[in-house]
Amino acid sequence: MNAARGAALAALLIAVVVVGVLLLRGNGETEYKLRFANAGQLVKGDDVQVGGRRIGGVKAIKLTDDNQAEMTVTVDKDFAPLHEGTMATIRATSLSGIANRYIALSPGANSNPKLDDGATLTADKTTPIVDLDQVFNTLDPKTSKSLQQFIQGSATWYQGKGLQANQGTKYFNPALSSTRRLVNEVVSDQGNLNAFLDNTAKTMNALASRRGDLANLVTNANTTAAAIGSENVALARALGLLPGTLRKADTTFVNLRSTLDDLDVLVAESKPATKDLARFLRELRPLVHDARPTIADLRTLVKRKGAGNDLTDLLIKAPALEKAAKPAFAHSITALQKSTPVLKFVRPYTADLVGWFRDFGQGASNYDANGHFARIQPIFNAYSFTDNPAGGSLTPIPASQRLNGLAGGQNKRCPGAASQAPVDGSAPWQDSDGSLDCDKSQVLPGP
Repeated sequence: MNAARGAALAALLIAVVVVGVLLLRGNGETEYKLRFANAGQLVKGDDVQVGGRRIGGVKAIKLTDDNQAEMTVTVDKDFAPLHEGTMATIRATSLSGIANRYIALSPGANSNPKLDDGATLTADKTTPIVDLDQVFNTLDPKTSKSLQQFIQGSATWYQGKGLQANQGTKYFNPALSSTRRLVNEVVSDQGNLNAFLDNTAKTMNALASRRGDLANLVTNANTTAAAIGSENVALARALGLLPGTLRKADTTFVNLRSTLDDLDVLVAESKPATKDLARFLRELRPLVHDARPTIADLRTLVKRKGAGNDLTDLLIKAPALEKAAKPAFAHSITALQKSTPVLKFVRPYTADLVGWFRDFGQGASNYDANGHFARIQPIFNAYSFTDNPAGGSLTPIPASQRLNGLAGGQNKRCPGAASQAPVDGSAPWQDSDGSLDCDKSQVLPGP
């Protein structure tokens, strides 16, 4: 009995110890302190979220000595501890309402050192929310008035177009998501963003100085849009044909890619040839200027009022001329082809023929104090005379032997053999293929 009572007492003590540990330990939450430039309308009990899921809440809010808002937040044990590199941002669940704010955490990498319980994220690791009123308070009265007019104009724009606007809103969420990613990329480089804003401000100032022209542009654009709208049937038909056109153009663009690759080689090869092209064109400009009268005269030559007085009329008559000239050209071609062997044979003797023309007068003149003379007598070599005791007789000589007695039978001299051979041996001349019918050994007697 005593043993049973001792066991029951021991179990009771163990239960008390467990309850005490649980009570002293709490629910396993870890506290952190977050400092913001302002509280952004956060209240005690607002959510702490990661990726849209609640992982804790705001436990307390107080003002620090340097006028910053310090939030004491708790994080469930399943998501604790946080690591260095964690960032905190105050966000709103909607544009309207009061207690609709929460803290969104972007946890640091798990490979970073852990944050201790009670650690503080300073203001350089937190981002407060920007309320709409803060945005409006930055606008001057003129800008606020223009914004009101824009909103009123938008209301007029959407008046009676509610159904179409509702159909278009289904694309609004993807557009916002894409815009958010775009804005994150833009603000990631503050230097370029500031330069872009500065240049945009200068551009806006330049546009404002030409507000009259800008108003005319808007008016003309409105007229253009109205004209396009009046042709909505043709525009719809064109848009219907556009997909097929783009599909066909896709193949063309694919083939164009390989063409451009080949064109790169052409451009690379053309660079050395075109480096002086600018100077060439500058020097060509005076020539082009001076060629204007010539071009004007050429235009008159090509086309002039009247009949049979310009190049156009000549070209009109050219077919008849071609018909009459074609047989003559054919006969001329035949004659040239047949005369080619004759010219080929005569051409090497050109020097001998010119020399004969040059020296003929001197060679046939009488000898006197100014030069020599030659006795010329005709030779009739058709017969040979035979003397015998019974009396002489004439015997006919065959035609193939009648010239054998002239110049010692040298009747096949090569070109240049009519005079003594020069020292360099350039004459008499014999072609290399031996087609010229001459005997190189037939030369003048003497050294």
